[in-house]
Amino acid sequence: MDSGIVDLSRLQFALTALYHFLFVPLTLGLSFMLVIMESVYVMTGRPIWRTVTRFWGTIFGINFVLGVATGLTMEFQFGTNWSYFSTYAGDIFGAPLAIEGLMAFFLEATFVGLMFFGWNRLSKLGHLFATFMVAVGTNFSALWILIANGWMQNPVGSQFNPETMRMEVTDFAAVLLNPVPQAKFVHTVSAGYVIASVVVLAISALYLLQGRWTGMARRSMTVAAAFGLASSLSVVVLGDESGYALTDNQKMKLAAIEAAWHTQPAPAGITVFGLPDLETRTTRYAVEVPWVLGLIATRSLDKQVTGMSELVLLAQERIESGVRAYGAVQTLKADPANVAAREAFARDGRDLGYGLLLKRTMDDPRRATPWQIQQAAWDTVPDVPLMFWSFRAMAGLGFFFIGLFATAFLLCSLRRFDQRWFLRLAVLALPLPWIAAELGWVLSEFGRQPWAIEGVLPTGLAASTLSRGQLWTTLIGFTLIYGALAVIEIGLIVRTVRRGPYAGHDDLAPVPDIGAQPAPAFA
Repeated sequence: MDSGIVDLSRLQFALTALYHFLFVPLTLGLSFMLVIMESVYVMTGRPIWRTVTRFWGTIFGINFVLGVATGLTMEFQFGTNWSYFSTYAGDIFGAPLAIEGLMAFFLEATFVGLMFFGWNRLSKLGHLFATFMVAVGTNFSALWILIANGWMQNPVGSQFNPETMRMEVTDFAAVLLNPVPQAKFVHTVSAGYVIASVVVLAISALYLLQGRWTGMARRSMTVAAAFGLASSLSVVVLGDESGYALTDNQKMKLAAIEAAWHTQPAPAGITVFGLPDLETRTTRYAVEVPWVLGLIATRSLDKQVTGMSELVLLAQERIESGVRAYGAVQTLKADPANVAAREAFARDGRDLGYGLLLKRTMDDPRRATPWQIQQAAWDTVPDVPLMFWSFRAMAGLGFFFIGLFATAFLLCSLRRFDQRWFLRLAVLALPLPWIAAELGWVLSEFGRQPWAIEGVLPTGLAASTLSRGQLWTTLIGFTLIYGALAVIEIGLIVRTVRRGPYAGHDDLAPVPDIGAQPAPAFA
């Protein structure tokens, strides 16, 4: 496979995935914030909470449409750009995606119409139920997609069948209960809740700075402060749990994130700052805090965090085993009844994917020299500087959001909505949660390179046999189309924010004293 074609295929999928993920987390978070806001309306009967819910529901709807449109494009790419991956693992990978479409997407698609057009046709409780089901469906969609992605990170409940030359399910329950997607799901949805909370906080702060619709803005800010504080704390706690899952399932990713070139005596220290050097395979100017990494990664004081050098030696052994498995597969293709080949594959088959790493530089891995095997083993190390700094930037933003929402919660509790320094900070913070979320996906996807399926299928073998011209054409086309959609989305949201909460429906305009008088937090 031409490495340029693989790189272009990866670039195209990365751009579409990162673009799609601009909309997904906001949809996840806003859906449940709408449930909270409408629940207050149902409990209090105050029309302003109906107005609040409808306003943020409009922004949710704009975002929802763009999320669906960009998500469909991504699924088609598995057939167009990653056809061998789809052939090799489609029986497993396709099942969660099919369930997502049949259960979660249809659920939210059914109730989203009732949510938008049922305000005057359903009872208060009936409409609240529709809003709640949209939120459930939206979050269930994320669950099934992350189950599929999590299997790529940790391919449990499956094995390679030399007769069909494909991965096949051996235990579907293990695929569903995979610890990696469980940790990724709770961490991802919490990040989505933070993004939605920052959006509501920032727009509410903008209204307060402008002195417009302040009654609605105060109530929205109060919800955002409480929901955001809980969510930002959850992101940090659940992110720690996600990191703990790496200790057992993706040790190389964890070692790269921490620039752990060598195994340290337990408990390992964490490098807060440093400059990872790929040439010398050391971290210059490292500032370390003792014990912390060992406590986070192993939950103990006596277990080690394996370094990259030791993991490379282990990968080298698995590549040698994988070469033997590759030889057995080739024999079985010619002679399916060969008993010796079947025994050899039963012994070494779990390492077949490591043997396939050699396909990057040669047609027949059985001809590899010890030096080539060693180089292939080092190819299992992802981009260490990228991983190291992406994690620290993401973690730093996570702690910033805790401080931001804690301050917002305190000010809202004291009904101090006039602190202009904080309102300006809230507006300026608007893009930061998206940056943190995108960095999280960079860690997740770059961290498992060079694998399309961890330990099973190298990325270089997963792509379709397309030409560079075809890939450049579609890449430019996607960029132009998505750029136009981004302009439309931003334009619609800006227009909605400018028109304010009372545009487009029959609620009464706010009376003058709504913004002038202090209001209880949930009045």
